[in-house]
Amino acid sequence: MSRENHNGKPGIDFTVTLLTNGCWPSYKTFGINLPSEMVKCVEVYKGFYEAKTKARKLTWIHSLGTCHINGKFGKKTIELIVSTHQAALLLLFNTRDIMSYTDIQTQLNVSDEDLVRLLHSLSCAKYKILIKETKTNIVSKTDVFEFNSKFNVGMRRVKIPLPRVDERKKVVEDVVEKDRRYAIDAAIVRIMKGSKLLGHQQLVSECVEQLSQMLKPGIKAIKKRIEDLITRDYLERDTKNPNMFRYLA
Repeated sequence: MSRENHNGKPGIDFTVTLLTNGCWPSYKTFGINLPSEMVKCVEVYKGFYEAKTKARKLTWIHSLGTCHINGKFGKKTIELIVSTHQAALLLLFNTRDIMSYTDIQTQLNVSDEDLVRLLHSLSCAKYKILIKETKTNIVSKTDVFEFNSKFNVGMRRVKIPLPRVDERKKVVEDVVEKDRRYAIDAAIVRIMKGSKLLGHQQLVSECVEQLSQMLKPGIKAIKKRIEDLITRDYLERDTKNPNMFRYLA
């Protein structure tokens, strides 16, 4: 895909839709580090355009782009129809079979919100081109992803859409809620590990104080996490006083 022909042009098909600024509706765009194959396409067209006109400036809206890429899954080739951003992410796996969330974010230079949306579409939706290490439908910052070389579908071409806005919002909210639970759990365990035995009110107060720089958990949320830690055998209620908790783990 990255080879060039004798004219110095990228060896892939590339089509540009060009409109003046007044003809475009407003779109929310986000920057992304494009792979070298795409960068070459942009540079070739930019050179062509600037040779035609010096007074105008090109503004690329990659979020509206569509890519057709050939995925090699064992002996089978499947054409994947994806967005430009999805394609940029998938092309990272040309050189590495396994990548962490952090590695992907560093390579693409995108926000957590946008990366979660991209990874969710490729690892948690109908067509799982990537395999997520944790078997959940929630993308977390600690997740590791592997190219699904055994992906198979009874079609030669599949279109992989991004989540709609409402679905993306739910995915992001789920990630935030999961991170909040982890933070509260970690604070409770740290406090109880140091105190061994502590009353309910004091535990809640110390938990709120420890987390004050990160978030403001409600008392109900803390109580819920305490109950969950009890079921997971991190804590237990004192047999003589149910308002006292004892550290177990």
